[in-house]
Amino acid sequence: MILSTMNDLPGYEVTEVLGETFGITVRSRHLGSQIGAAFKSIVGGELKGMTKMLQESRAEAQERLVTEAAAKGADAILAMRFDANEVADGYQEICAYGTAVKVRKLPSAT
Repeated sequence: MILSTMNDLPGYEVTEVLGETFGITVRSRHLGSQIGAAFKSIVGGELKGMTKMLQESRAEAQERLVTEAAAKGADAILAMRFDANEVADGYQEICAYGTAVKVRKLPSAT
């Protein structure tokens, strides 16, 4: 599956637009992470546990995005984006979304 944050894909022609596709995950921080973050906020610096959780969440949301697009028969996802929101205190929603398309590689001009 080709993922692109661009609206087009150089070297390819979009032959069919299959529509919007997305992958979503909602994660909660564990108590130890929340306590550590509270202490870290006093002295400043990176919240490594939270950074790791968000990286894993993005990867999971992107994997679900690709799975949904593949189920629609897509070859690529264009205009891929991430969105993140706090759903409730301690719950983080990560959504990966884009447009599922079928593409054809253009012959190279030599």
